[in-house]
Amino acid sequence: MTTTTHHASVRSQQRGIPPLIDQWLDLYGHEEYTGAGYIKRYFSHQSIRQLQRDFGRQPVSLMERYLNAYKVESCADGRTVTTGWRSAHMRRK
Repeated sequence: MTTTTHHASVRSQQRGIPPLIDQWLDLYGHEEYTGAGYIKRYFSHQSIRQLQRDFGRQPVSLMERYLNAYKVESCADGRTVTTGWRSAHMRRK
């Protein structure tokens, strides 16, 4: 599990993102480099299927409302910079 900045801890709490989802993002989240020294992690269709294979469909479906979470990490030190909710499809370059 990555370390977080104070800002990321506050945002996770404010936005209601549970620590389990943060761990799942670390383990299963799709990783996308932004080109600005950061990595976005979010749940893609493939990562959700992998979660379902590892934990079963029902437990993952119970956590479905949290699968729109994302996090941004620094490439320099790997710390989580912020977390949030996807409101639209993640744009890829």
